[in-house]
Amino acid sequence: MKLYFSPGACGLASQIILREAGFKFNLVKVDLSTKTYDSDQDFKAINSKGYIPVLEFDNGERLTEGVAILQWIADQVPEKNLIPKAGTMERYRVIEWLNFISTEIHKAFSPLFGAVKMKEAVPEKSVAQLLNRFKYVNEPLSQHQFLMGDQFTVADAYLYNVSRWARPMGIDISNMQGVTAFMERVSSRESVREAVKAEGIRL
Repeated sequence: MKLYFSPGACGLASQIILREAGFKFNLVKVDLSTKTYDSDQDFKAINSKGYIPVLEFDNGERLTEGVAILQWIADQVPEKNLIPKAGTMERYRVIEWLNFISTEIHKAFSPLFGAVKMKEAVPEKSVAQLLNRFKYVNEPLSQHQFLMGDQFTVADAYLYNVSRWARPMGIDISNMQGVTAFMERVSSRESVREAVKAEGIRL
């Protein structure tokens, strides 16, 4: 398998879960600014949407969208308990978290990334919105190790991935003890340390 990624971007969660699952895979670095990989190859030939992550199977088939990739990986190794069994309420709770993280946190960072790229002031409204979203996840994380309690799941890998963006975007979540403890806890996992090292970024 191949995982197409860009350092520090949203493919980190998929790489973490691949490592948690024990899969062997190769990483393919994508330059999102030029939409190329391997220096001059057209990434849009791999994913016409032009963004990562993309999981490419040995038969050439590809799966896109991080939330779908995370669930597929987890379902291949049910014994790892990275996602609850299909049909259970716990399964839908994880999907609920994945959708919240995707739509309410991940996408909410877009205006901030755009402002930084254009060397403009970060929109205060966007910062306030993100802080409210982090307050929401801080509540369960103040009571439990992970979003689903004491079991690490795909939702935690995704939350860790997007929460890493807070500091460089100037969003101070240091007073949210549940979130900060969660970040420290997840960053100590071997899969996370290996994934971060492979992408050439800092913990």
